Formats: sequence, C-alpha cells, structure tokens
Amino acid sequence: MASTRTTFTMDEEMAMKAQELGINLSAAARQGVSDAVRAAMALADRAAYREHPEKDNAFWTSVEAWGQV
Repeated sequence: MASTRTTFTMDEEMAMKAQELGINLSAAARQGVSDAVRAAMALADRAAYREHPEKDNAFWTSVEAWGQV
C-alpha cells in the first residue's frame, strides 16, 4: 500500500507525554485515522440502511430453504 506524508498539530504537552512513554506518534496517528475512517464508514452504512432498508424478497426465502433440505 502506498503511503503519503502529512503533518498535523497537537498539544505540546501531549506530544511530550507521548515521547516520555515511548509512543510512536506516526503509528498512533495511523491507527487513529484508521479507527476514525472505520467509524465514519459504519455511520454511513447505517444511514444508507435507514434510508433504504431491506425488503422481503421471495428469492432469498427460497435460497434459505435450500439449507433446510
């Protein structure tokens, strides 16, 4: 996967504490962005489902019946 450089601003005290604790800021930032993207996608999926909920479909009822043979 290709990477891109970016910069961000954070509280100086927080940066110093992270350094004291040996936290890799790049790894922590990547994880934080990954978590935020995953959460935003889940919210978007839920919103899309609320806007277009699933409806009964006879095809799926017959397909599910195959497993009951």
